[in-house]
This record gives sequence, C-alpha cells and structure tokens, in this order.
Amino acid sequence: MTYNPKIHHRRSIRLKGYDYAQSGLYFVTICVQNRACLFGEIADNEMIMNDAGRMIEKWYFELENKYPNMKCHEYIIMPNHFHCIIEITNAHASDAHASDAHAGTSLRGRAENDGRAEPSYGSNNKKYGASLFDIMDWFKTMTTNEYIRDVKNKNWPRFDKRLWQLRYWDHIIRNQNDHTRISNYIINNPANWDGDKLKNNSGKINRKPSERQIQGI
Repeated sequence: MTYNPKIHHRRSIRLKGYDYAQSGLYFVTICVQNRACLFGEIADNEMIMNDAGRMIEKWYFELENKYPNMKCHEYIIMPNHFHCIIEITNAHASDAHASDAHAGTSLRGRAENDGRAEPSYGSNNKKYGASLFDIMDWFKTMTTNEYIRDVKNKNWPRFDKRLWQLRYWDHIIRNQNDHTRISNYIINNPANWDGDKLKNNSGKINRKPSERQIQGI
C-alpha cells in the first residue's frame, strides 16, 4: 500500500515522539467501521466466531510469518473489534523463527507466564525490522482484502466503505503487572460484553477501552 500522509498519519492514537519500532509489548485495539458486528456473537459469556472471525484469527497468527521481529500474544476477536498484545523483538530473523510455538493464547488462555522467555517491557532502545504501524497496516490490508473476496464469494455482510476504522488505539505495556492486568481484560472481554463501550454501533470514531475496565492503565 502506497504511503499517503493525509491518510496514514490518522491511523493510530500514538504517543508523540515514541519510536514504535522499538522492542516491547503493545496492547492494540482496532474496531470495525461503525462498530458493526461482523465477526460473530457473544453467547453464554463466550465469543462464538463466525467464518469472518476465524479469518481474522488466521491473519493474526500469519503476522509472525510476515514479520520475524514480532510475536503474537494474548488476543480476543469480539463481534465488532479486536484486542491483541503484540511483542516487537530485537531478535534477528533466524532467531525469531527458531521457536516452534506461538507465544499467544486464545480467549481462554492464561494471563500468567507460561514458562517461556520473559517478554521485554517498555523499551530497551533497540529495534529491528517492522514498526507497530507496519504490522497493523499489513494486518488491516490482508483482512480487508479477504473479507471483500468473501462478500462476493460467500455472501458475507457488506461493510460501510472500509472494514476497519482508520485509527487504532495502542498502549505501551511497561511491566509484568501491566501485562497481567491487560491479559485478564482481554480474556474476560466476552463476559463483560454487555458493559463494553465498543458494543454500541454508534458510528463514532473508535474509543479506547474504558479506563474503568482496564484498571491502572
């Protein structure tokens, strides 16, 4: 996708002056345009993904193949938005491919450490490869392209002008407590759907998750 400064500078509510190619953990939220519920439904406090939701999940884990300097951590696909924790590493490509397991967990995953190497929190001023913007831009492009194909081929519901809202929200995870708190928020998101501000199809620019919902951010 060709860079257009009139469009792409609005994509993220970003921390001014921060280098998003630096290694660290990032909590990211992206919303469907107009917050339309396209990816499934909540039933008995669990997210039931439809084919579109499973497509989003597929492309999330494909990010690790596309970008050897990133790892997929906890995530949840909700009916009209997507939360995930992305780790940008300073490892070389050969090191990044050495692991044979995903670092991420599903919506039923655990918030505590699973025995693998500890992620790096905040920034250590080292960087390698793609930035968070690069990663999210590619993810949004690939999911949009496949969704459009399946609108035509499988009669998926149409979206209004674009699949995703232009902006995404990110939060730099600073420490283990921050990571655990956000992981729990992600895992419990389906059970808290009725009180989720992102549930409302208001058509407004996406909001960040509620400060009360994620205590301490």
